[in-house]
Amino acid sequence: MSEALKGVRILDFTHVQSGPTCTQLLAWFGADVIKVERPGTGDITRGQLQDIPNVDSLYFTMLNHNKRSITLDTKNKTGMEILERLVRTCDVLVENFAPGAMDRMGLTWERIHELNPRMIYASIKGFGPGPYEDCKVYENIAQCTGGSASTTGFRDGLPLVTGAQIGDSGTGLHLALGIVTALYQRTHSGLGQRVTCAMQDGVLNLARVKLRDQQRLAHGPLTEYSQFGEGIPFGDAVPRAGNDSGGGQPGRILKCKGWETDPNAYIYFITQAPVWEKICDVIGEPGWKTDPGYATPKARLPRLNEIFARIEQWTMSMTKFEAMEILNKDDIPCGPILSMKELAEDASLKATGTIVEVAHPKRGTYLSVGNPIKLSASPAKVERSPLLGEHTDEILTGVLGYSEAELAAIKSSGATAPKAK
Repeated sequence: MSEALKGVRILDFTHVQSGPTCTQLLAWFGADVIKVERPGTGDITRGQLQDIPNVDSLYFTMLNHNKRSITLDTKNKTGMEILERLVRTCDVLVENFAPGAMDRMGLTWERIHELNPRMIYASIKGFGPGPYEDCKVYENIAQCTGGSASTTGFRDGLPLVTGAQIGDSGTGLHLALGIVTALYQRTHSGLGQRVTCAMQDGVLNLARVKLRDQQRLAHGPLTEYSQFGEGIPFGDAVPRAGNDSGGGQPGRILKCKGWETDPNAYIYFITQAPVWEKICDVIGEPGWKTDPGYATPKARLPRLNEIFARIEQWTMSMTKFEAMEILNKDDIPCGPILSMKELAEDASLKATGTIVEVAHPKRGTYLSVGNPIKLSASPAKVERSPLLGEHTDEILTGVLGYSEAELAAIKSSGATAPKAK
């Protein structure tokens, strides 16, 4: 079995999370990802949130699997010459620097295209063209400016950001798709192109059902939202809807046995219309199947609080896993609230490679996420992240063809390592 992207070489100028998410995914699919890092320091996340002194943090290791690291001082004349040689050799350049940083380095799109007309130049920025395009953006800012935070949380509370990294990692996944698409298009045109993803755009794409609801709101109340049943008027913007389902089928998070001491003893329960009669039987309310006040979805909408309170009486009598087992037998949609501890210990996720154990020469063995996308003929293998500059000599000689004498001259120039003070 061959790797899907074997033969594709990526010049990785990314750091922190959004860019490394993209390039790691490409590396998992077999691309040769060459991560360019600053001599002596490297990607800033190597030292952020360290749990073991003087060892690359999990923040770094879990975002940079399967890559090779070269240290390069691009302010050094020899370093810049090496970089331009890499541009001529690679297929894709990926960066997520602040706006204008690559241009100031001398790597404008025009210069890159001149050096290598086949190169795809991919970038992540906070915003697209407009009044905010020069602003720096981080995860939570992207969630706030992309519509997620304003629609997350409870109606009478503050806007909330989500624990899922939809701004950083979400945009990295979008960019990876753009790169693969551009690579395919290049097979026809022979030329590279610019690929850009704005974090605001990526978050809005993931929050599209709320943009849907904004347009529906112009034609009347959002009847599947809890506040409709509570008789609370809607404003002119989509409100926060707590744990209501966004798919039109009413859903809530309900307590299960042990909720008093376990913060995750809950289950998500959806009162899907096709299985309403089965729900009535399971919770012990067979009369609701024919009662005009409960028998139809429209009739149930004003009574959702009452209905879910009754269902919760039932879920509280058992654990979330016991409830799930009973409900699944009748195809009633539900899902336990799984903690990170429960996920980390899930044998089935390890069996599928969704969670993997990785051995690191300094950290030892740690858990990480694996490739969430499974290809039947090209299974992904997760390899450890590189040590800082670990592959510098290997890349200079094996990829760029420098001789041993040239390698010695490069080292003495200070292009690949900090000069001794």
